[in-house]
Amino acid sequence: MKQYSVIILAAITILLLSTGFYLRERNPGTEKGPQVIGLETEIPKSYSNLFTDEFGKLYFGHPETGVRYYAGDIPEFRYEEFQIDPVGYDLGMTFDFNAPGFNGTIYYGLIKEDGVDFPQPVFFGKPAFIQDGKAVIPITDLRGKYDFTNWAETGNTLLGYRIVYEDGSIIYDSRVRMKGKAPFKTNLTIIDGPYLNILRPNSAVISLTTNFETRVSIEINGDEFRGKKSKHHEIELTGLDADTKYDYTILMGGYKRKLWFKTPAATGSRKPFTFAFASDSRAGKGGGERNIYGANAYIIKKMAALALFEDAGFVQFTGDMINGYTTHRQYNLLQYQNFKHAIEPFAHRIPFVIAMGNHEALTYNFMEGDKTRASIDKFPWESESAEAVFSEVVVNPVSGLKSEDGSKYDPGPKTIDFPSYSESVFYYTYHNVAMVVLNSNYWYAPDSKMVKFTSGNIHGYIMDNQLEWLKNTINKLENDDGIDHIFVTVHTPAFPNGGHSNNDMWYGGNNGMRPYIAGRPVEKGIIERRDELLDIMINKSKKTVALLCGDEHNYNRMRITDGMPMYPPDWPYEKLKISRTFWQLTNGSAGAPYYAQEQLIWSDNVEKFSTQYALIFFNVDGKNIKIKVLDPDTLELIEEFDLVGG
Repeated sequence: MKQYSVIILAAITILLLSTGFYLRERNPGTEKGPQVIGLETEIPKSYSNLFTDEFGKLYFGHPETGVRYYAGDIPEFRYEEFQIDPVGYDLGMTFDFNAPGFNGTIYYGLIKEDGVDFPQPVFFGKPAFIQDGKAVIPITDLRGKYDFTNWAETGNTLLGYRIVYEDGSIIYDSRVRMKGKAPFKTNLTIIDGPYLNILRPNSAVISLTTNFETRVSIEINGDEFRGKKSKHHEIELTGLDADTKYDYTILMGGYKRKLWFKTPAATGSRKPFTFAFASDSRAGKGGGERNIYGANAYIIKKMAALALFEDAGFVQFTGDMINGYTTHRQYNLLQYQNFKHAIEPFAHRIPFVIAMGNHEALTYNFMEGDKTRASIDKFPWESESAEAVFSEVVVNPVSGLKSEDGSKYDPGPKTIDFPSYSESVFYYTYHNVAMVVLNSNYWYAPDSKMVKFTSGNIHGYIMDNQLEWLKNTINKLENDDGIDHIFVTVHTPAFPNGGHSNNDMWYGGNNGMRPYIAGRPVEKGIIERRDELLDIMINKSKKTVALLCGDEHNYNRMRITDGMPMYPPDWPYEKLKISRTFWQLTNGSAGAPYYAQEQLIWSDNVEKFSTQYALIFFNVDGKNIKIKVLDPDTLELIEEFDLVGG
């Protein structure tokens, strides 16, 4: 009966579409349930059993049952709905989110920038209310004893506001600059940033977003660097001196803001420095700022503040910034923005280098009613894939690795059949350390049981071209006299210990798990590929210190040694010989709900395990590295350990 009910549902859907009845896109608080998705591009050859019907609607045709499952959009809040410019009037400003049915609250307050290193809104005691997507904020209420920014005299107002849905959930924080006294007008505002990116001894990139198109300049050390007219700005600062603290000033439309950063010492310097590592900051439990629509802003802020306080040169953050797993780029963009706003006050001064995880997923979901029956990485690759939206949000180095096109499994030598690796696989250096960033959720199809039908990559698998890039990169760094220590970071652990024993690079010992390309399984299973990864890092390298992972929401330190149990019973293939002691450090403790420790065949090699929130600090001093792990919520010391030397 289920098969027939699905066929009837599909027939009804086609009938509705053919008669001109379309489900309109949901504004927050209105329609529920999936909406059928049309397709205006070719289906990549790397997928299998995907088709479009006579109305151009995308579906997955199950090859065993013949049932059609249509791609459905499950409505969520959209970034674009909250990226509006308020309209000034005599008493303040009005908001129109173009979201009929959206009801909630706006908390608002002045932001003082002068003389404040980390400006934050001080929310006024009386909020405004959103009714049917519209709200009014009376700025004139913020006069007299409430005017700590002196706006009533200067006519220059910077207002922060928080949008809260009618169920009490926090959706978005933003700010707007107003000019005038009465009436008021919206003024040019930095709504995102500035962020310090791609920091090198002699250069840096500053990125930010403005509410209007404008030219932004950055003044530093007597030089002025000008960007192009745009809303999104990435301005490279060049000609800097290594190991130097710089003041820099953001200039735009009469606005100035002075900040600072410090360049690293030249590559090869053995001068002591510190860096930090964490991952998994998606929404936690407990309400409030533990879930600002997709991100645990409560812990992210504390983590970022602690990193700056401990004088970290940079923070490496490896995946699961957000809840993700959405069906529209606008849903992911809003969640990304909430993560970025949480680190923003501190990321003016130290770079946060972000890598991809599984929760950055942006997918086509093939639906049976309101249930997902299969799921794949969305396309077209250049605009709709998880990789494309991720690279739109972050500012990372770009490596020479393009995609999995050109591999021996490539189904179309003259077509682009895989998403780009741009800004999700790369490496960078700082003093005498190299950080190699991998993507274990590239071309990710979340339902691993359906991959053999739809094709796609499974969670935790490093595909062929990426593995070859890693081998070449490690070899290059091994021969670089300026690098003493190499770290490899990837979202999924080689050896899960708490929460992900059913996947990561283990899948309960099932080596049969592997990607499918154009309907064909690749040669190597997940455990074989894990061993190839370990072989490159341990046996083919003397400098690689540790694998830095996330995914599991805990902190654990595991010693990898030769002879440790690491295979299922009756393993038919050659077992990897491990030539030296190696460390796996897992820290998915940046706010996501915790996982307790599981008992696995290698559990005796786990030397420390904690479900506390955690931020790892690596104190690098020449040939020696000591780690210190702190709880950013309580500042409790979780452990200290000599990772190298000592």
